[in-house]
Amino acid sequence: MTSPTPKSALVVSAHSADFVWRAGGAIALHVEQGYQVHIVCLSYGERGESAKLWRKGQMTEASVKEQRQEEAQAAADILGASIEYFDLGDYPLRADKQALFKLADVYRRIQPHFVLTHSLADPYNYDHPLAASLTQEARIIAQAEGYRPGENIIGAPPVYCFEPHQPEQCGWKPDVLLDITSVWDKKYAAIQCMAGQEHLWEYYTRVALQRGVQAKRNVGITSQRALVHAEGYQSIFPRVTEVLS
Repeated sequence: MTSPTPKSALVVSAHSADFVWRAGGAIALHVEQGYQVHIVCLSYGERGESAKLWRKGQMTEASVKEQRQEEAQAAADILGASIEYFDLGDYPLRADKQALFKLADVYRRIQPHFVLTHSLADPYNYDHPLAASLTQEARIIAQAEGYRPGENIIGAPPVYCFEPHQPEQCGWKPDVLLDITSVWDKKYAAIQCMAGQEHLWEYYTRVALQRGVQAKRNVGITSQRALVHAEGYQSIFPRVTEVLS
């Protein structure tokens, strides 16, 4: 008897640590549920997101990239996801048609049941919305029958924008609160792999606790559910359903 094909998910991260802060819980949670989760890091964040490493002195761009890749790989291993690196550079992140087609090919290969990426706007970091735009455009190309005819196209996987660093300024408002309490220890272990950005460990712990409080309120304050940590997501497309409960 043929075993069913596992469900899959795609995470597109502008820099090599973004997927950890913003979606580490979702990744670990769905891996435990049997999903195959694949991460694409568009850049290592070597220029703009590695200040602690540069302050060590005698660092080169190549050595910073190497350490950032080691950190991201260790985090992905803890979360149970596969990962690849496009090495497009950061500050600024720029993508040409070749990179766009490369990401479309990842969609075709992974056939994701859902996609996680950045918010559509971020006045503090232009790399983030560019990553979101690239993710969206590649999804459309991967749906096109005329792109590499004969290959299996993808369906219409829902796309969720994970939480930016300053959501109010990014026009980001969560409509999904994901309970990650059961995998918080894994997420925090992955966070601790990000030695180049240690100043963010406590910040994203507070974010998870705050979203946990909000999620608890939305399942009812009398609920016996042990909900402590959560992640917020904003959906791009409407959910299609036959029931509203």
